[in-house]
Amino acid sequence: MYLSLTAGLIMDDLDRELLAVKDLEDDNDSFDDNSSKASTKSKLPLVNLDMHAEPPRETGFHRSTRVCLEHIRDALLHHRWQEAAEYMACYPQIISAEILHHHPKSKLEDYNNIYERMKHSGVRHYLMICLEHSFHLLLNGHIEEAKRQLSVSESWRYGKESAAQFQRTKLIQAYRSLLDYIIWCDKKFTHSSTEHSDFADNQDIRNYFRTASVNLKEILKNPGVWDPFILSYVEMLEFYEDQEEALKVLNDYAYDNSFPPNPNAHVYLYQYLKRCDTAEKKLMKVLKVLHVLVPSHELMLEYISFLLQSEKSSDLQKALGVVLEMLDFACWRSNLDVWKRLEAIIQKLQLEYVEDVCKIVGSVCKRLPFFFICHIFLLKQMFQYIFVYSNRKDWKDVVFTKMAERQGWWPALHFTNFHASKDSEENPELMQVKAPLTKTLCPDLMLKYTDWQAINGK
Repeated sequence: MYLSLTAGLIMDDLDRELLAVKDLEDDNDSFDDNSSKASTKSKLPLVNLDMHAEPPRETGFHRSTRVCLEHIRDALLHHRWQEAAEYMACYPQIISAEILHHHPKSKLEDYNNIYERMKHSGVRHYLMICLEHSFHLLLNGHIEEAKRQLSVSESWRYGKESAAQFQRTKLIQAYRSLLDYIIWCDKKFTHSSTEHSDFADNQDIRNYFRTASVNLKEILKNPGVWDPFILSYVEMLEFYEDQEEALKVLNDYAYDNSFPPNPNAHVYLYQYLKRCDTAEKKLMKVLKVLHVLVPSHELMLEYISFLLQSEKSSDLQKALGVVLEMLDFACWRSNLDVWKRLEAIIQKLQLEYVEDVCKIVGSVCKRLPFFFICHIFLLKQMFQYIFVYSNRKDWKDVVFTKMAERQGWWPALHFTNFHASKDSEENPELMQVKAPLTKTLCPDLMLKYTDWQAINGK
């Protein structure tokens, strides 16, 4: 009876605490709702990104406290008393760590005492508390001590190993290997400033490389997002000129289907291949995949450059699609380089069309001196060829096909009166590039962008 009453009182307190945080979140949600209602009139099929929205007022400490309280309440509701006790033991110590973090006179010993108490308050969270402890040591420059903490936690076991415990152990191993890499970098920097033997032949430093590389290689067998660990491993492999292994690691990370889709994996592979002066064909292959994952990525500018250098007509049309997809995103709306790429692509499409038509005219005209009597028939035939050819390959048709699905919302994204005024004041060169393109991209629309030029005498 007493336990039930106590639990009920605790539940009431927890509900009040959680409702206070919920009210704080609701305030933010209501702000977002009002913002979304104000933008319902827009015809753009884009995600509403309110640039003036207030940042959430819930701090990291509030979030940690809320999560801890939610776990405690859930454990009480389901009568998981041991779990509830562990969370209740951690709760005041989380507050203690937060106080020390902000206290100007806090010492490392104080932190160590708090974290040691947290580790032994409940076995369920031992590994993650060890990891957090090592992060704190690392941020304060105690790299060797941070590594020691991770080494101890790596060998820690409790009962039958669960799937969650296995994953956390792998994470601990990964960060310990990352610390080996950091120590390797420090020793490399220190050694490079001296005039002693070659760093690559230093046995002590090679030991750190071997320890880190063995564990990192093992970690990368587990599907996941391992970006900082991949970069560390590849840097060490490059230093010791193991290009084959570095390329294998990056290829596996990018193309192994057991790993989650990760644009960074393709970025790292592309950057590595570029450092190795790889052929453009292979570079384009990597960028092609990256384009599917993130069509707005800044490396798409390089992809467009490669496509423009290609002699294939299909690549030029592909370049047009890539640059238009970049401009579908507001982050590129005022970027002069992207608009210049679009201008260059359209000019090249026009030039290719003119050259192809001239070839047909030239091939027909060569026959005129020999069959001058039939010149009327030949001229008629020539114009028929040009007419048919232009209907099939006209550059305007290519642009129209790409812009067909954008006609309803692109003008509002790029060519309004507001954009004209802003471009004129902040980036006149951008306006000089965009203005002639309006008739090419939206030939059937009367755009305020060009109207503004006429009204203001630009």
